Amino acid sequence: MHGFANPRKFLMLAGWLTPLLLVSGLVVTAASLAWGVFAVPPDRLMGDTVRILFIHVPSAWLGMGGWVGIAISSAAFLVWKHPLAALAARACAVPGAVFAGVCLATGSIWGRPTWGTWWEWDGRLTSMLVLFFLYMGYIALSQAVEREGASSRIPAIFGMIGAINIPIINRSVEWWDSLHQPASITVGQSSMDAAYLIPLLAAVLGFTLLFAAIVLMRMRALLADAQAEARLRRKALGDAHA
Repeated sequence: MHGFANPRKFLMLAGWLTPLLLVSGLVVTAASLAWGVFAVPPDRLMGDTVRILFIHVPSAWLGMGGWVGIAISSAAFLVWKHPLAALAARACAVPGAVFAGVCLATGSIWGRPTWGTWWEWDGRLTSMLVLFFLYMGYIALSQAVEREGASSRIPAIFGMIGAINIPIINRSVEWWDSLHQPASITVGQSSMDAAYLIPLLAAVLGFTLLFAAIVLMRMRALLADAQAEARLRRKALGDAHA
């Protein structure tokens, strides 16, 4: 893994991996959503509103997974000073924020007919909203650090501290009374019928592949910007000495 911290090796890997992840993600996501919308039967209690499950659950998974990526990349930057680790953390932030926002929006739409309310300040919904605000704060902080030339350690530390919220989201329905249902899928078992479980797992896989492709594309763009800025600085320095 240390070898791929080299920008040249990373670009060689990302050059063929990005389109592979993107195309496979688009195919799997489209197929799973079509399966969930047109082939899955209505739920006995929720009816056709259950179909939002195939967007809501993958979005929730990647909203949390994106911050885990930020925390791991931030730790790698702080401990090993990997040159691409800070870029990887920044690359996870925007898609992670988008998926967290989609999770909140679809959860609200799903909650209206199911719970009779658009929003409830319970543990799961509130902690997920906190995650969305953490993303906004991290993105703003990273942009400010880049603009002002401050230390990249600042957003890295913020990214690691913010990871405290991830287990809170995960265990919130166990720790507090909640309108949100408990986890239907746990390690080694599931209470969900196979008619819903299989297309849901396919949707999670497809969304995850798309997320990985977007992160790689953002890393390549951020790296290109950094290299272009470094060339401009060297040129400006050379012109000044000339």
